[in-house]
Amino acid sequence: MNFRFDKKSFMIAISIFLVEILIAKTSGFLRHTVGDYLVVILLYYLVKSFINAQPKYIAIGVLLFSFTIEIMQAFKLVELLGLEHNRLATIVIGTTFSYGDLIAYTLGVITVYLVEKKFS
Repeated sequence: MNFRFDKKSFMIAISIFLVEILIAKTSGFLRHTVGDYLVVILLYYLVKSFINAQPKYIAIGVLLFSFTIEIMQAFKLVELLGLEHNRLATIVIGTTFSYGDLIAYTLGVITVYLVEKKFS
């Protein structure tokens, strides 16, 4: 693993980020499921933008990070940190644990890993 800048991966991450902003303005399935599915893909490409590593290691790292954040929601991390009134913290960290989110993260990481394996 070494550091570098991959413009293509960064542009993909920025594009997905813009889609995520649009999704954040909606509600229901699109926001809660598709948004979670896409956020791990966004994280994958953001990490890939700066770290040269095998796709499986990036995918596993992103999935573990996402699971950790989700599990910390079950322990009320935002409240433990005293950030419950900070809108950005509640959006980024989240406040509600969901098994559905874990499934969405897993499917997103599987998707990006398969895409990377096919085109790498």
